[in-house]
Amino acid sequence: MSLTQPRPSAVSAALAEDRLGVPSVVFFVVSAAAPLMVVAGSVPTAYTVTGVIGVPLAFLLLGGIFALFAVGYVTMARHVVNAGAFYAYAAQGLGRTAGVATAWVALLAYNALQLGLYGIIGLAAEPLLVDWFGGSPAWWVIALVTWALTGLLGVLRVDVNGRILMVLLLSEIAVVLVFDIGNLFNAAPGGVSFEGFSPGALIVPGVGAALATVVAGFAGIESSVVFAEESKDRNRTVPLATYAGIAIIAVLYAFSAWALTVPTGVDGIVAQSTQQGTELIFNQAAAHLGSPIATLGSVLFVTSSIACMIAFHNTTARYIFALGRENVLPSVFGRTSARTSAPVAGSLLQTALGLIVIAIYAVLGLDPLTKLFFTFGAFGGLGLLTLLTVTSIAVIAFFARRPAEETTWRTKIAPALAAMALCTIIGLTLVNFDTVLGVAPDEPIRWVLPGIFVVAIIFGIVWARVLKATKPDVYANIGLGARAVTGASK
Repeated sequence: MSLTQPRPSAVSAALAEDRLGVPSVVFFVVSAAAPLMVVAGSVPTAYTVTGVIGVPLAFLLLGGIFALFAVGYVTMARHVVNAGAFYAYAAQGLGRTAGVATAWVALLAYNALQLGLYGIIGLAAEPLLVDWFGGSPAWWVIALVTWALTGLLGVLRVDVNGRILMVLLLSEIAVVLVFDIGNLFNAAPGGVSFEGFSPGALIVPGVGAALATVVAGFAGIESSVVFAEESKDRNRTVPLATYAGIAIIAVLYAFSAWALTVPTGVDGIVAQSTQQGTELIFNQAAAHLGSPIATLGSVLFVTSSIACMIAFHNTTARYIFALGRENVLPSVFGRTSARTSAPVAGSLLQTALGLIVIAIYAVLGLDPLTKLFFTFGAFGGLGLLTLLTVTSIAVIAFFARRPAEETTWRTKIAPALAAMALCTIIGLTLVNFDTVLGVAPDEPIRWVLPGIFVVAIIFGIVWARVLKATKPDVYANIGLGARAVTGASK
């Protein structure tokens, strides 16, 4: 009997080609970043927990760093096409063992980011339900409704998901801009201040915590490459979607974070953020634009959460698919639906994990906001930073063996600068991880969560060694994507 698991056929192992253009991929990228959720939730939180006024500049700074990362990232996308982008890039650049270790980090990070969103949806929907019906069901009931919707969409055609995200995202961005404009016309008595964009407002003792708190707002900027196999003219679509997504996110967040300070004044933003939390932007909208506009914003806050769930569900399912296609995970995960070409098994696994997490938190009575949304989000964000850093290093190693194929800027300088900047952010995040989590400095969880990634890396290395020893043909095809189905090793 062969030790190798049977490979899925080339048809069942293929994602649908030519279904996503630049706009659709941008919608997946920006929806994962969840603009209204970040502006209403992460921005006031950043002001509250750090006391740093330079949050707008922090978004622009991070946007620049992620754009620098994207230079090497999209360059490699022309040479390595795989739905498991980070995993494949690490395997092709740093070796198959490093690729498998990276895969486990990616699975942990993306699952955490997706599952943590079930903790915010009840908070987002509750004020509306109370206003409309006089009461609201338990958070987990609301979470189960969105869980079912996300699971259903996960097994449908990817372009269907893209069109839904388009409607939700355009509405979301429009209302954020309306709120921002309303704030600009209602400045505090001291007038409009641009201090939030001043380097002196950011380079203060709390700068590390500020960067660590807002970095999660960029989660999803890397997902353009995950959809490369399903994109039209991917050599054009992936770079354009990546740079457009980063630009939209950085500018929108920076502008909105600054606009929040206009009615309160820079001296009052920390106090008002602390007092009102996620309701700050909606209370400002109600005062400046009227309650119907504020209510619309609250509705879109809910849909923003759902859009983010859909985007991360699709991304995570494709990572699982990529690993199943190459038999790093059981081959059942490497098959797609004959009707929709969706990675059904990976999607169903995501759905099952969501049900388990919601059930555990409901039964144990754990706080869904702090113990699920914030904790899982911080954990996933740290994993994402790790993946970005490893990928930048992998790009340099990959092109060191192909020096004539791309420019030095794309293959060495930009990835090296990105890696150094990302390592700095990781260091700042770890130093300030208690602040990011909202726990005391001596709480063990601030070290336990990063330690889980260390365990995952060790497990990945061991699993790769096992595959090499017992299933050398599987090991030889790690990181090859669709070519692994045919057994090609080059």
